[in-house]
Amino acid sequence: MSNPGVADVPIPVISLTGLTRSFQQGGETIEVLRGVNLAVAPGEIVALLGPSGSGKSTLLQAVGLLEGGFGGKIEIAGCDASHLSGDDRTTLRREAVGFVYQFHHLLPDFSALENVVLPQLLLGTSRPDANARASELLGALGLSERLTHRPSQLSGGEQQRVAVARALANKPVLVLADEPTGNLDEHTADKVLGEFLHLVRTAGSAALVATHNERLAAKMDRVVRLHEGVLS
Repeated sequence: MSNPGVADVPIPVISLTGLTRSFQQGGETIEVLRGVNLAVAPGEIVALLGPSGSGKSTLLQAVGLLEGGFGGKIEIAGCDASHLSGDDRTTLRREAVGFVYQFHHLLPDFSALENVVLPQLLLGTSRPDANARASELLGALGLSERLTHRPSQLSGGEQQRVAVARALANKPVLVLADEPTGNLDEHTADKVLGEFLHLVRTAGSAALVATHNERLAAKMDRVVRLHEGVLS
């Protein structure tokens, strides 16, 4: 029998408990993350603020299951990813997580549309459905007239918009962004970030966005700060 005095609490999209990461440099141990705890709720957009070199990218790599060597517990959408096999980590990452980087990392020989279609095909989406989803996302980002253009034919802001569409193509529950506008001028950065936040909120995804820009961080739902390996 349920307790009427206890509200249903949604499972966090991200739950980190005591996350640690250290590296050996010469004979010295460098502690980059020192017991990080973090929970991000469904639909919440959190800014991860900290100066360059503070460990933001390392934290995103942990959450995105991109490499091992971390201590502590990582849960993604209720799944304990801490001890998954490499194949299972890859599957969870493909199905649940989208990535946006400072540099767009688009495939240069493919059009904007194809760059957004390909990750969908990897998950088994039919080509017509993948094309429709890619066209919808790119259209929402103002790129309807640029679908057939390759990255070299797009401006920096347009390339990053394609990267945003690619990250959202498979409707991930979590979007990770590492300085997503760090390579753009201020006006373009504001515009691209606004479009990114709108699309993430419309999709109902959670997002963790690493930045060193206080002004951009203030546009998000919550700000957490990484300092000397500890989150506050």
